[in-house]
Formats: sequence, structure tokens, C-alpha cells
Amino acid sequence: MQDTRFGDFGGVYAPETLMAPLEELEQAWRTLRADAGFQAEMQSLLQHYAGRPTPLTHAERLSDELGCELWLKREDLLHTGAHKLNNALGQCVLAKRMGKTRILAETGAGQHGVATATACAKLGLECVVYMGEVDVARQKPNVLRMELMGARVEVVRHGQRTLKDAINEAMRAWVSDPQAHYVLGSALGPHPFPSIVADFHEVIGREARAQVLDQAGGLPDLAVACVGGGSNAIGLFRGFLADESVALVGVEAGGEGPETGRHAARFSGGTPGVLHGCYTWLLQDADGQIQHTHSVSAGLDYPAVGPEHADLQARGRARYEYATDDEALQAFAALSEREGILPALESSHAVGWVMRERDVLQGKRVVVNLSGRGDKDLGTIMALRGGSAADGADASEVVA
Repeated sequence: MQDTRFGDFGGVYAPETLMAPLEELEQAWRTLRADAGFQAEMQSLLQHYAGRPTPLTHAERLSDELGCELWLKREDLLHTGAHKLNNALGQCVLAKRMGKTRILAETGAGQHGVATATACAKLGLECVVYMGEVDVARQKPNVLRMELMGARVEVVRHGQRTLKDAINEAMRAWVSDPQAHYVLGSALGPHPFPSIVADFHEVIGREARAQVLDQAGGLPDLAVACVGGGSNAIGLFRGFLADESVALVGVEAGGEGPETGRHAARFSGGTPGVLHGCYTWLLQDADGQIQHTHSVSAGLDYPAVGPEHADLQARGRARYEYATDDEALQAFAALSEREGILPALESSHAVGWVMRERDVLQGKRVVVNLSGRGDKDLGTIMALRGGSAADGADASEVVA
């Protein structure tokens, strides 16, 4: 293997039984990324099936209220409702060309699971998705969507019963299944996954850069995105890495506040360590035991962050802030009521940070990656408001 790290971070911390599949994957990826036929197939799928390019929308009313020029990269308008389809299509086409017949995936908020089930249905592949029991309860619509597209959803009932545990089970299944390919959903894990996922999401940043130059007449002052594992953020950031004038800001899940211990802000409360195959920033105790996380968003409560983000932070090219549950919920309401856009609770964290920092962002041009739409979160929103939603999660499930 080559180029396995981003600075000090990344690497391949995997059991011996996974080394051969990882090496096979790296070789196929390096070969096919330079293959004109593969690139043409991907371009066709992204344009004619997924719906790229996605628009860049000027949030005029919210901009007037905040005093900054706010632009939204509309990954919520991609087929299936989130950025996840970029990577799912890419990896499933890659797997099919490798001769794999079965796809394994993990999911937290459900969007990666839905995207993978979608890609498998389109390409004629068997699909198994691992999902924690807590996330199944608060993301029931996405579970149904996966099942309707023919995927089998395996519910993980141990540990914290969220994304970390789903990844554990998917990796365990991959070890024993040579006919399968594991479609990891975020820019983390052992090499080559962080690079593969980031490559397939780079289209977000390339489009956003061209669109903001065309529509706003210049580059943004800031590019902002929420960061769980970090796939949507690295996709946006890669479009602006060479533009030193553009500040890159990743927004983590602050939960109830880092000081409470109930959060998923790795850069605010974590230390470097190894989890799920790579060396990166994560939430762990003094003995190296992984700490529990909390977020109102099912997609952000992961205890580690992708290694490329860890490197960007170490080099000072990007900075990582957080938004709390309350700030994300306020942003969800503001964007819904001012712009007629229901954002995913993940994306709401990025908007929530912008709203909190409005005083220092006066007059700035800000591009926020709206990584997904909020349909999947309506049960959570209604429960927190004290209302009801058909088959929605109850309050105890929401805050688990």
C-alpha cells in the first residue's frame, strides 16, 4: 500500500484477515480512477440518475437577518436527499467491476444506508445494512426506504446501539465474506477508505467553487460544513484547499455542551488515538476506552473524525468548532421558516454555528454545505416539540 496517511494521521490498523481485501480495493481504485470508461459511467450516473450538479442557493432572507451573505450548497436536492449517494454509487460501481456480488454498509442517520440500497437496486447488487437499535428507532422512515429497495437491515442491539456499533458489525461481517464489498460511508476507516470516499465527494467542492464564482462574483470568505466522520465536509473543503483566502470551518456536534460530557466534539474534548482502522482524533478516556457520545443528530454522534480532517486541523488549514443541540434546532427552525428549506439536523449544526457567530461574520460571504434534507428528522423534531408524528421516535429514544 502507498500514501496511507494524511500527515501523522490515517494508516492501516486492521486485522490480518482484512489486509488482502484492503489491498485488492486499493489496487482496483487506483486502476479505475484513471479508467475513462469508469469515469464516463460515473459521470452519467451522477448527472442522469443522481441529479448533479446540485444548485447553490442564496439564502436571501436569512442573509438579511444575519448580516452576512449566506449561500447553501444544496446536496439535500440530490437523489435520496443527501450527499451520501455520490460515494455509494462510486463504491458500488467499483465493487461491481471488481466482481463483487454483495454489498455491506453501516448507517447512523440512515442516509448512507438509503444511498447504498439505492445504488444496489440500480446496479443489481445484494445489500445488507447494519444499523444501531437507537438509530433505527429515531430514523424509521429511512429504515423503511432501505427495505422497500430490497436491502436487509441488520439491527445492532449491543454497545451504545448507534453508528460506532454498526461499523463494528459491518467490518466483522466483511472479514468473513470474500464475495462482499464494504461500502464505508464516511471519510474514515483504514486506508484506502478515507481517500476513496473523499474522492467521490470532491464533486461537491468543485461545483460549489464554480457556482459561487459565477453567481456571487467571487470566492467565499468561509466554507462551512458539519462534521461527523467528515465526508460532506471534506467534499466541500477539497474544492477550496488551494484558495488560502477561504477559511474552512468544520462544525461538530456539541450536544449539551462539551463541558457536560454529552457531546461528539472530538476536537473540543478528544485526543489522538486509533479507532476503526485509522489514527485520528477521538473521544476516549485515560485508559483508551471509547467514550459514549450524544447528539440530537443521529449522523453526528460518532466518537472519531476522518484522518484528513485531523491533518487539516494540525496544519492550521481548517478549524473545527461545534454547535449544540439547541443551536442546531434553532437553525432548523430558522432555515425552515425563513427559506422554506427543511435541513437535516446534521446540516443544521453548520447553520447553527453561522447563526451563533453572526457578529464576527458581518459582511462575509459564507458557503454552507447543506448535506441533506430534514424529512428523516421530523419524528425527532415533533417529539422534542411535544407533538406527535406517525411512527416517530418518542422523547426517550431521541435523547438516548
